[in-house]
Amino acid sequence: MAQPDDTRYGVFLMPDAKTSAAVTSITGFVRAQFGLVSASRFPPHLTLAGSLPIAVGEEDLREVVNGVAGRHVPFEIWNNGIRRLGDAAVVFDVHRVASGEPNAALIDLAADVAHAVQPFLRPVDSLPADIPGRQNWRGHLSLASHELLDRTDLRDEVEVFIHQLDVPHPSSFPAQLVAVFRLHHQSWSGPWWTCFRWEHLRSFRLGNS
Repeated sequence: MAQPDDTRYGVFLMPDAKTSAAVTSITGFVRAQFGLVSASRFPPHLTLAGSLPIAVGEEDLREVVNGVAGRHVPFEIWNNGIRRLGDAAVVFDVHRVASGEPNAALIDLAADVAHAVQPFLRPVDSLPADIPGRQNWRGHLSLASHELLDRTDLRDEVEVFIHQLDVPHPSSFPAQLVAVFRLHHQSWSGPWWTCFRWEHLRSFRLGNS
């Protein structure tokens, strides 16, 4: 019998309180204005590895994430403002440092998480794990996301609207906490982002200090 695919996991880097407040404010306005719910359904976060269907226990996952966190010291993340991610999603771009170069410390952390959790993954027929690989991974905080894949007519309008909100946010914040979340959905198919649930399981401090 196939294993029920109702529980996934996410390994997220958590923003500081003021950045979290900015994301929460913007996603709430987007939901109120356009009915786009996907970004507001998640906690404010930067995905290191998402939608993980694991074949091991939660304790094993938490242990390996704690190990990754311990190998990386805290570092700075720069918020380069509102950008489009690909053709659709509107995000805070946090992939680069102030000089415009990719943030090597951030990319190294994401790659380390991906490498550590890869052996834990089990095969699924539904939504695949969100581990795009080092070259394709982009650090971001979502402001409007899944629905814009189909709503091509709204992409420009939503981006302009978010800019016009002019919600203040810090220009940078310290990367300090990596958290493991448990995610629930009956099938991880269709517009799953409208009705999934999440639980915060544990946060781990970089450098374990």
